[in-house]
Amino acid sequence: MRRIIVSMNVTLNGCMADAGGGLNWHLQNWTSDMAQLLGQQLSRADTLLLGRNTYTEMAGYWPAVSRGLYISREDIPYADLINKIEKVVYSSTLKQPGWNNSRTINGNLRRQIVKLKQQFGKDIIVYGSRTLVQELIRYNLVDEYILWMYPIAMAQGRALFKHAQNLKLVRSHQFPSGVVVLHYAVAN
Repeated sequence: MRRIIVSMNVTLNGCMADAGGGLNWHLQNWTSDMAQLLGQQLSRADTLLLGRNTYTEMAGYWPAVSRGLYISREDIPYADLINKIEKVVYSSTLKQPGWNNSRTINGNLRRQIVKLKQQFGKDIIVYGSRTLVQELIRYNLVDEYILWMYPIAMAQGRALFKHAQNLKLVRSHQFPSGVVVLHYAVAN
């Protein structure tokens, strides 16, 4: 069975976005070696699962980046991967996604995701998509977390976890920027 892996940027106090939903807080610590690791992680998956808001943001950015001349050399492999990978969007309002290799699913989330996990393939990665992730957690559908913990704390922000989650640290990696990537398996 395929695994659902949530890969998320978080602050020291567990926020995945600022109070307004913004993500710019992580840009000051982002480095090319982190982009390389992110690309390696994405290459081990064949499906990207997203909520509508995250999908819309990414679909408005990544196709243009790969065609643009301003992309850094380190980001080209990642841009190619994310544009080619299958994207599954959980949404009741998005009818025709325009980004390459994208499709929507809706209805009973638990049933849809179990069906997706049972299909032949590699891992399924979730980026952003806070509401979707919280529902996946509620239904015990997340198998692993890759938390990119930034040396930043926010007075107010949007928390990744709404409820307690028992996790087991599998491995970690620290970058010179102070970001620590923590791989957690879900402890049953």
